[in-house]
Amino acid sequence: MTGRAQIIDHDAAHCGLDTRPTIVFGMGKTGLSCARFLAARGEHVMFVDTRSAPPALAAIRELLPAAVTHCGPVAKDALLGARRIIVSPGVPLDHPALVAAAACGIAIAGDVELFAQAARAPVIAITGSNGKSTVTTLVGEILAADGKRVAAGGNLGTPALDLLSDPEPDCYVLELSSFQLETTHSLAARVGAILNVSPDHLDRHKSLEAYAAAKARVLNDASVAVLNADDPIVAVLGGRARSTLTVSLEPDAPANYGVVTRLDGLWLAQDGEPVLAVSELGIKGRHNVFNALAALALTDAAGAARSAQCAVLKRFQGLPHRCNLVAEKLGVTWYDDSKGTNVGASAAAIAGIFADRQGVLIAGGQGKGADFAELAAALPDRVHTVVLIGEDAARIAAAIGTLAAVRHAGSMREAVAIAASAARPGDAVLLSPACASFDMFDDYEHRGREFVAAVAAELGS
Repeated sequence: MTGRAQIIDHDAAHCGLDTRPTIVFGMGKTGLSCARFLAARGEHVMFVDTRSAPPALAAIRELLPAAVTHCGPVAKDALLGARRIIVSPGVPLDHPALVAAAACGIAIAGDVELFAQAARAPVIAITGSNGKSTVTTLVGEILAADGKRVAAGGNLGTPALDLLSDPEPDCYVLELSSFQLETTHSLAARVGAILNVSPDHLDRHKSLEAYAAAKARVLNDASVAVLNADDPIVAVLGGRARSTLTVSLEPDAPANYGVVTRLDGLWLAQDGEPVLAVSELGIKGRHNVFNALAALALTDAAGAARSAQCAVLKRFQGLPHRCNLVAEKLGVTWYDDSKGTNVGASAAAIAGIFADRQGVLIAGGQGKGADFAELAAALPDRVHTVVLIGEDAARIAAAIGTLAAVRHAGSMREAVAIAASAARPGDAVLLSPACASFDMFDDYEHRGREFVAAVAAELGS
């Protein structure tokens, strides 16, 4: 359907009874979860999406065959008859129709706000530019190992509204993005965590300050905040919660959770007391030491037993496309970090993978307005060759300058071939794009699968 009149019946909206609909803006995975939630409550719902063929359109029409669904351009005044608007994370809040609706006093919220209003069990909420999926998964697995009934999801896996059930779980564990948090007002987490803030999504948030402010909403009215003491943007945010636990990788830092050195190496520690040897962690790399410490802090705040924490930290091998070892041949190891979709994530991966060797980096894609100086600064003494793909390859090359040899490729298969020719015995090859994937791939998972397949083809395995 097209046209404002087919979205809202303005005459009906001004009858004696409030017949105004709830409008869901966005018909993807989140929009479908909103459809299920609102349909179960008998609400009058309409759906709009700027795309001509939204991915969940058919499923929404099957679920609510009588509901109006509008696909295509949404006019500035098209939503003014709504009672409220539920906006999907992928829809920018500066869309003219949302700006006009807000100016008229129409409430705008997201699916996590609906969840926060409905959920009764405690919520552990985790955000950050990098590492939040790994930490969310670790926390969920630790609490489950401790015998708790856990519902985990949000930005990772199951949408928040689909986690609601009767009876409720013992707790919810949510990964939350800045896009979700900027439309969330009522979340009062039992424990809220900000792992780090590095420049990301600046094409949407316009400034690092606005991006950080969106992330900080996870701490509003939280009972406990878990904060990265090494991140100057994050470290000052503790006042938003009733109490604070800090995490640091810096030696002798006055943090609640950190690392200590013993005769047998580094250990994770709480208040200086050793908990688990770093060598026993199932996930490797300096950034994952931090992730493990954050998981300890979060699950300590939730009352988990040490035995459950240590058991999971020992066995957990990491999530797909997060610095996963995919091949080793002719003395060269190949790693897939396709989830490295921003500069901070890729800089951390470079520091971890190339801590004791050198090698080749494959990077590039849609930079989302990022400054690639931090990526370039991570290269010296670690990466001797960078193979660039995608839309922002030229911008990355300009930032790198002469810090490493730069090669360009038109496809993942060509990038892998160039990397194989540049790698030397003892080297690593790391795919960590520092960019979004949508210029060449469906998503970061598709990009990672293409990398793994190209490596297999190149190595003849």
